[in-house]
Amino acid sequence: MKANRAAWPIATMARLLGVSASGFYAWLERAPSKRACSDADLLARIRAIHAGSRGVYGMPRIHFELAEQGVHVGRKRVARLMRLAGLCGVSRRRWISTTRRQPNARPAPDLVQRHFSADEPNRLWVADATYVPTAEGFLYLAVVLDVFSRRIVGWAMSDHLYTELMLRALDTALAQRRPAGVIHHSDQGCQGGFNRSSQHL
Repeated sequence: MKANRAAWPIATMARLLGVSASGFYAWLERAPSKRACSDADLLARIRAIHAGSRGVYGMPRIHFELAEQGVHVGRKRVARLMRLAGLCGVSRRRWISTTRRQPNARPAPDLVQRHFSADEPNRLWVADATYVPTAEGFLYLAVVLDVFSRRIVGWAMSDHLYTELMLRALDTALAQRRPAGVIHHSDQGCQGGFNRSSQHL
């Protein structure tokens, strides 16, 4: 009724809605309830957190940030206020799988038996590939890490996930360290890069 009182008489709207005009005027002059005031204060905090994240944070992260500020409210209440205010976060990008094992590939023996530790440098290297989302699309990063120092000893980046990328990362590591007797451990994705890099070693 409040939103349409410039277009329709209050008495007409009250009659159609089955309420009294005096009740509407009494509601109009009544002070906001404690709950409404609390919601308004909470929504102001939510808007500030959302704006501070540049519109990225959704309900879970905003709920966490409120708790960090000492404001303890329910997740459903935060979701309701965000929905009423038209606020939403940025959804997580779809997952890109970088490891898909070929069903007919012969598995390489696991020489470390999931025991990732080394007593000295250049005894155990682990390698993997991942992706980095950018404005231009996905870039793929291959790394070789020395388990002893946790230092990246070789890496390569490209816009594809082919064997060449894995071998470039390994070649960088070999050129820097020139190891003797190193164990090279990696997953066995269908790109075959690190599988073939073991032969390269």
